[in-house]
Amino acid sequence: MTHDADDYASLTRLLNDRWSCRGFLPEQLPRDTIQRILALTQRTASWCNTQPWEVIVTAGAGTERFRQALFDHVMSRPQAHPDFPFPREYPGIYRERRRECGFQLYDSVGVQRGDREASARQGAENFRFFGAPHVAIITTPEALGVYGAVDCGAYVGNFMLAARSLGVATIAQAALAEYSGFIRGHFGIGQDRQVVCGISFGFADPGHPANGFRTSRAAVDDVVRWVEE
Repeated sequence: MTHDADDYASLTRLLNDRWSCRGFLPEQLPRDTIQRILALTQRTASWCNTQPWEVIVTAGAGTERFRQALFDHVMSRPQAHPDFPFPREYPGIYRERRRECGFQLYDSVGVQRGDREASARQGAENFRFFGAPHVAIITTPEALGVYGAVDCGAYVGNFMLAARSLGVATIAQAALAEYSGFIRGHFGIGQDRQVVCGISFGFADPGHPANGFRTSRAAVDDVVRWVEE
């Protein structure tokens, strides 16, 4: 078996360069750029090639209407009803990793630890899409259950890498799926589909402080167990 060292180097660079952008420029992406991202992401592998994802992409006034409507909805303090249960808890190392990410974000934007009001304001930026000019809403058929969602997760990962290859920044947002019923109503999505997450995307604002940190990754030996006999 042979491999192309250039392919490996390119994938390594894309994986290392990708980050969760939390500050975007308002500039719209060319439609051709978005089409290229979508066409490449469509090559995502899925169970029995079911390709369960359906994607709504906003632009221009469509993004602005969605941004304002969702933000107003969330600010009215409705009860969250995600289609997929959120984590029951973050035990042990998972809590530590989550806290590390949160502290890095809050430190970058000047939120003092323990300042719940300021941290809530930063959290609410999720529902402004961090200023992104575009949002992709990813849905899966209810009938396919968790494995449809797993396939959509692969789609989301590939979308972010495809975007990065074209100089486009992204952030995957499970937070949007907390209000799946509202999203279904806003876009006219049938009850037979479940909202997996959103992806906000566009050109990164290089001067935004929230874009100044990068999260760490566990060592391979921390997450892999070899069985050889």
